[in-house]
Amino acid sequence: MDKNSELIDALKQIEREKGIDSEIIFQAIEASLVTACKKNYGQEQAVTAVVDRITGKVRVFAQKTVVEEVVDGEKEISVDDARKINKKYEIGDTCEIAVTPKDFGRISAQTAKQVVVQKIREAERNKVYNEFKKKEHGIITGVIQRKAGKNIIVDLGRIEASISPADQIPGELYVFNERIKLYVSEVKDSLKGPIINVSRTNPELVKKLFEQEIPEVYDGVIEIKAVSREPGSRSKVAVFSKNPHVDAVGSCVGQDGRRVWIIVRELNGEKMDIIEWHPSIRLFIASALSPGKVLAVAVNEAERSAKVVVPDNQLSLAIGKDGQNARLAVRLCGFKIDIKSESQAKDIGFVSKEDYLEYVEDVCETQDASSADYYEDEYYDDEYYEIDKENENADNEEYEYYDEDDDYYEDYEEYYEDEKSEDSGETV
Repeated sequence: MDKNSELIDALKQIEREKGIDSEIIFQAIEASLVTACKKNYGQEQAVTAVVDRITGKVRVFAQKTVVEEVVDGEKEISVDDARKINKKYEIGDTCEIAVTPKDFGRISAQTAKQVVVQKIREAERNKVYNEFKKKEHGIITGVIQRKAGKNIIVDLGRIEASISPADQIPGELYVFNERIKLYVSEVKDSLKGPIINVSRTNPELVKKLFEQEIPEVYDGVIEIKAVSREPGSRSKVAVFSKNPHVDAVGSCVGQDGRRVWIIVRELNGEKMDIIEWHPSIRLFIASALSPGKVLAVAVNEAERSAKVVVPDNQLSLAIGKDGQNARLAVRLCGFKIDIKSESQAKDIGFVSKEDYLEYVEDVCETQDASSADYYEDEYYDDEYYEIDKENENADNEEYEYYDEDDDYYEDYEEYYEDEKSEDSGETV
């Protein structure tokens, strides 16, 4: 086997092992030959090199301009000499003269080798960059390797990535060789190679986990409209079904909560509140404040704020421990929310009768909003089942808070007779 055949076989092996296109390697070899030739024949000499892709035969040519009278022998050739090579050459043409690099010395060979190695490294780096660039804003699985200061180093297969403290879930333990899923927030190229920024705290991680684990979300039948999250503690996910025959919340929860449990387990027990998104911002805000029940919602879209009235025994539930439920609802809806109990609202004339009636009208137009299940079944935390159900009709699943004939509303409407304009209270 001659050296040219050995070259072709070697390139094929590199292509198989490194996954690098052989054409890139051929181009690297041609570039290295040009560099080596210029070291021998001078930097001013225009040189090209061609490697036959089948036989591996190398041809090197010096390029000279055809002139009538030669002034610079390195760059020019007389028309008579050019026509000895090819009779078709005319003045102004570029003549290629074969140069046999027989006198390539050790330095020239070493230069060629270095250029080839460099090109191969660049090709590998570009391949890795392009591979991970396609995964940007998606999920990737990594293996925990070690801790570097406060950062956690994970192996992504062909490259390592670092999880910064800001991207680590508070209190989460990172065990050596444990596999974890990460959100790829950014992929950057650098002189030292690709830089992969990954996160465990980004709200998009929750969204991507839903897409990965729930077929209806992946297929687009169910759309995730919004996600708000306090990493390691609780997330709220607003979902909407594009198919009226598909229950968005039920599909995400799965039978006996199996689907959502996979996501909760992946996030080490982070609680998931799955709520139904509504085109009506009033209903969406009411839904976002679950498990608290809502009596009325008044919205100021210009200021992106809302006033919410809840039953007296639901105020702490609507606000949540340390205000967490209300904070997550604010982030989910993008509205500032001021919450008052029913008795507080009556005392200060918190919302107008018109706002109350508009809210009730929205509720009545939504079939499933009258169901108690609508407000309770989308939450999967034991503390949320400690809900006062005295007002739930055992014979009829319709939730009485939204019945205008209910005593709640009879009492609630009394204060409209002496409505006050004063407003007070804290905005979450």
